[in-house]
Amino acid sequence: MPIFRVAVLALLALLLATPPAGAANDDVDRLIGALLGDTPVSDDLHELTDTIGGRVTGSDANRQAVAWAARKFQQAEIAVATEDFVMPRVWDENVATAAVTGDVSFEASVVAKPFSASANAMSARLVDAGFGTDADIERLGDSINGAWALVETLVLDDDLGLGGLFAEYADAAAVEPRVIAAGAAGIVTMSSRPKNLVYRHNAAAGAGNELPMLVMEREHAKRALRLLRSGHKLSLAATIGIDSRRDETATNVIGEIRGATRPEEIVIFGAHLDSHDLGTGALDNGVNVVMLINIARQIVRLGLQPERTIRFALWNGEEQGLVGSWKYAEQHEAELDNHIVAASFDIGSGRTTGFFTGGRPDLAPLVDRYLEPVAGLGPFQQIDIPIVGTDNYDFMIEGVPNIIAAQSDANYASNYHAQSDTFDKVDQQQLRLNSAIAAAVIWGFANDTARLPRHSHDEIQTLIDNTDLEKQMKSMAVWDGWAQGVRGRHD
Repeated sequence: MPIFRVAVLALLALLLATPPAGAANDDVDRLIGALLGDTPVSDDLHELTDTIGGRVTGSDANRQAVAWAARKFQQAEIAVATEDFVMPRVWDENVATAAVTGDVSFEASVVAKPFSASANAMSARLVDAGFGTDADIERLGDSINGAWALVETLVLDDDLGLGGLFAEYADAAAVEPRVIAAGAAGIVTMSSRPKNLVYRHNAAAGAGNELPMLVMEREHAKRALRLLRSGHKLSLAATIGIDSRRDETATNVIGEIRGATRPEEIVIFGAHLDSHDLGTGALDNGVNVVMLINIARQIVRLGLQPERTIRFALWNGEEQGLVGSWKYAEQHEAELDNHIVAASFDIGSGRTTGFFTGGRPDLAPLVDRYLEPVAGLGPFQQIDIPIVGTDNYDFMIEGVPNIIAAQSDANYASNYHAQSDTFDKVDQQQLRLNSAIAAAVIWGFANDTARLPRHSHDEIQTLIDNTDLEKQMKSMAVWDGWAQGVRGRHD
């Protein structure tokens, strides 16, 4: 169905579902209508992904993306600030090669996991570590010492979607320490994606990892496992060349529309600008970067004036430890009491089905109300659980009310961090509809008088104690910062 026709039908649904109710609703309806119409949002995504490409923090492409994003805000006559911060460590792969040798020899396609250690023609026995369970490691006994451990995975198909993706992170957080403790010299994880697709998932220990780690094409890894399980003796020779630097300067891009009556009150809506380099970072997360730029552009173009200040944050360093939003929270600590809400958009271009409200039950009714102007694009359901894994995290542990757009998987998980994350995977029609939904929530928070209290350290700890937050924080390698008191609210 042509995009224009879908937009007209969607707008008609909105008008039928939403009764007119004064100037505030007139403004949000005008904004929604503009976003459902003809805007430069797809052209912006083409420029960011096809022209600049993958945007690893610390790379030339990343710096180009920062300049590009700042220029987009400036061209739309939106006040913009570029805020530098220091990355504890940046990581980029220069080369990763591997060959299976021994009874049978073949080249194997691999990529290094982010924060993998380097390896110079490192050759060692290859052992079958199964799924890396306790029983699998016990079965290997001393044979795992000094060996490359090949860890099997399940296929991540469309049926598993986001649930399967989250399970991969949880599994890695359990398996990698187990294999390291057993004395392996390196870990090779079978790609969970078929048809020769590889991807990058961070080493579970993040920047603290000291072991060489690879993801191997599923078909090559399955061949190696079949050979090992039929009694063949194999080795793996691998070279991993890493560009790893500490104290690298990176930059967040912050567009701001100042509030008319309560400018000191801030609502901040963000998406991360950086990406991995195998694809061009379209689903993760260029699509949501251009969505936020376009919402800001349309607010200014229409001459709309929010009551509160709206900040549109394009974060850097997200893929390497959620660093940009962390450093923003540090740099703007004096303002955090006046941050009304922090929102993150980071699940591709699947349909927005509601919002995660972070274990703050008082947030869900507000979001419900703000979504009323786009009721025709629902139904929507708020999910009141805390989530770790994107740039809401540091606001959450600073006690700021925070939300994440909940989206249908569509094709997000199957292309996540992979070569296949490219412009053509983005649903351009749904991008427009998601923009309307996001704009309604942004406008609602920016103009309401309601405000929720910032949580204290003890309230945040209670949330951690009563949910699976600690497990999530450990699986994303951010637990130590909270536990050591160097990240998050102290009082």
